[in-house]
Amino acid sequence: MSDAILNQDVFHKGLVCPLDKNNVDTDQIIPKQFLTSVERSGFDKALFYDWRYLSDDTPNPEFVLNFPQYKGASILLTRENFGCGSSREHAPWALKQYGFQIVIAPSFADIFYNNCINNQILPAKLPEASIDKLFSLCQTQEQVDMVVDLKGQQLLIEGESPIAFEIAADVKDRLLKNLDFIGVTEEFSEQIKTFEDKLSASRPWQ
Repeated sequence: MSDAILNQDVFHKGLVCPLDKNNVDTDQIIPKQFLTSVERSGFDKALFYDWRYLSDDTPNPEFVLNFPQYKGASILLTRENFGCGSSREHAPWALKQYGFQIVIAPSFADIFYNNCINNQILPAKLPEASIDKLFSLCQTQEQVDMVVDLKGQQLLIEGESPIAFEIAADVKDRLLKNLDFIGVTEEFSEQIKTFEDKLSASRPWQ
């Protein structure tokens, strides 16, 4: 990848893995038998478990994540309604712990979308035509490396025109600042303290 691309104000750069499936639900992302742990770690192996492994727990050679050329991929390309199903936050935990930092799709389930953002995964929405073009690139090239410019809201691939993606301004700000909802609230800690002090002064009996 050229210096012209790498010198952009980059949010992430990595290898794209194409998962050509619609309506991937959270039970497919991480099956229910892995939800009993009280720890928030160790979910990387559980990611897409029923697809990644055969009945004897060996890797399924026909599943895309097990293809040698996608080892170390950190950008997941998929189809519409990704993350539908239950609200389990384990799904983005598993994606993040496996190594995915970006998920690209035409649409996401709302709760999954917000869970991704709270776990610093960028869910980038693209039109169907752009998604189709990316899948075509993955078919014609052994590997597709991508730079994600979050500030400019575009995806950059060597030799290709920049691809714009959708993201709300407040969501972009949270991702750039590496903040979850609690972190956003803490940005207003001084204003909150001032309000509480005034309230206490006006209601000393409380």
